[in-house]
Amino acid sequence: MSQKKILVVEDDDDLRLGYHVLLKANHYDTSFAADAISCMAEARKNPPDLVILDLGLPAGDGFVVMERFKAVPSLAGIPVVVVSGHDLHPNQERAIQAGAKAFLQKPVNSAELLAVIRKALGEPPQRAKPVVYDLGEP
Repeated sequence: MSQKKILVVEDDDDLRLGYHVLLKANHYDTSFAADAISCMAEARKNPPDLVILDLGLPAGDGFVVMERFKAVPSLAGIPVVVVSGHDLHPNQERAIQAGAKAFLQKPVNSAELLAVIRKALGEPPQRAKPVVYDLGEP
């Protein structure tokens, strides 16, 4: 089974790196864009299975990106997870109305983000693995 591709659209270098580490550790392939224009170019060149989208982007905000995705038939069905530092209300409702599968507010919890990604991709939830300690001989 091939790895799912996730396009991370985030203008903060440190957050992009953090997403890369988290997603790679969980067996996702990643690509990146730092603004709305490069996002569209990357999505057309390498269509992702899911997009993690910041709202506050140069060259058009996340809402513009979602509108542009809807206008391109090959991109219209790609699930979008919005992760933003913008105020929860009214941005959450607006993002969902624009087609986002979820809205998470920064700073985002890694476990919550992974759960939302899995759900949006139609993957089964990950079960917690038991922690086993080898205490050696008594």
